[in-house]
Amino acid sequence: MVSLKDISKACGVSVATVSKALNDHSDISQETKRHVREVAEELGYRPNAAAQALKTNRTNNIGVLFVDEANSGLTHDYFNHVLDSFKRKAEDSGFDITFINGAGNRLNNMSYLSHAIYRGFDGVMIACVDFSDTQVGELIASNIPVVTIDHLFHNRTAIVSDNVKGMRDLTTYVYEQGHRKIAYIHGMESSVTQGRLSSFYRTLQEHGVAVPDEYIIASPYRDTEAAYRATNQLLDLPDPPTCIFFPDDFAAFGGINAIRQRGLRIPEDVSVVGYDGIEIARRISPVLTTIVQDTDKIGSLAASKLIDLINNPKGTLIEQIVVNGELEKGESVAKI
Repeated sequence: MVSLKDISKACGVSVATVSKALNDHSDISQETKRHVREVAEELGYRPNAAAQALKTNRTNNIGVLFVDEANSGLTHDYFNHVLDSFKRKAEDSGFDITFINGAGNRLNNMSYLSHAIYRGFDGVMIACVDFSDTQVGELIASNIPVVTIDHLFHNRTAIVSDNVKGMRDLTTYVYEQGHRKIAYIHGMESSVTQGRLSSFYRTLQEHGVAVPDEYIIASPYRDTEAAYRATNQLLDLPDPPTCIFFPDDFAAFGGINAIRQRGLRIPEDVSVVGYDGIEIARRISPVLTTIVQDTDKIGSLAASKLIDLINNPKGTLIEQIVVNGELEKGESVAKI
C-alpha cells in the first residue's frame, strides 16, 4: 500500500507538505498541489476511508431507503430509473451509495435511523416506502440530511412528480376523445394516490361528468393480478365504463389481459390508460396512453439537493421541487 512517505520521497517534499497538498490546504501552492496529486495518482495512492472519516467527520457515503410494497426491488420499472439517475449524479460528485436494509431484513434488527448512524451516512434519500412507518418518522426527525421522493414533510426537501397536473392532462385527453363513462383503478393510500385521485375527480367535475362510486376501485401499485380482478369487476357492471385508468403502466398489463380474455378489443371496445411511461408500455401494441415521468430529472435533482444539504447544511434551503411529466397520447384510447 502506498503511503504519504512514499509520495514525499517521489516528490522531494516533506510528508506534511504531501498531506496538506492532498487535503487542499491554502498554504500550499497550486503547482505543488498539482504535482503531488499527479505523483500520488501514478503511484496508485488511495486514502484510507476510515481515517478520512475520523478526520473530516464525513464518509462520502449516502444511504438509500427503498422499500417497495410489491417487493420488486430494483426491477421496479419507475424507481429503478430514478435510482440510477440518483446514483450517477452522486457518484459523479464523489459519493458512494449504500442501501438501507428494508423491514424484516435490517442489520441486527436495527431501525432505519440506527442503521444510518451505524454506517455513518452523510445523508439519506428516501423513496417508495411506507412514509407513515414510525421508523421512517424517526429518521425524518433526526439531524441527518434527508431528501424524499414523492412525499412531503414540512421540514425536509422533497422532489415530487406533478401528479395533479399529470392526472389532469390524462383525464382531459380522455374527455376530449369523447369518453364520459370513465373508471379509475387507483393505487393504495398514499400522497401520490391522493393527488391523482383528487385531480381525476376535479377534472371530470369541471367538465360536468359524474363518476359512479362503483367506477372507483383501490388496487396496489404494480399488481397485475389485482388489476386483472378489478378490471373484470368493472366489466361485469350493468353499465361498464368505456375507459379504465390504472394505477401505473405495469398494473395496466393485468387489466389488458382481462379485457382481451373476454374477446374485447383495445381501444375499439374498451380504452385503457396507465401512468409512469415505462419503456415496455411504449413498445406494446397498441402503445399505452400514459404520463411519462422525468425519472432522470427526479433522480438527479434528489442527489444534487441532498449533496447541497451535506456540504452546506446552514445555507441550503429546504424546498419542495415539482417535476412535470409529459402526456403520451399513445393508441389505447379510442375516439368516440
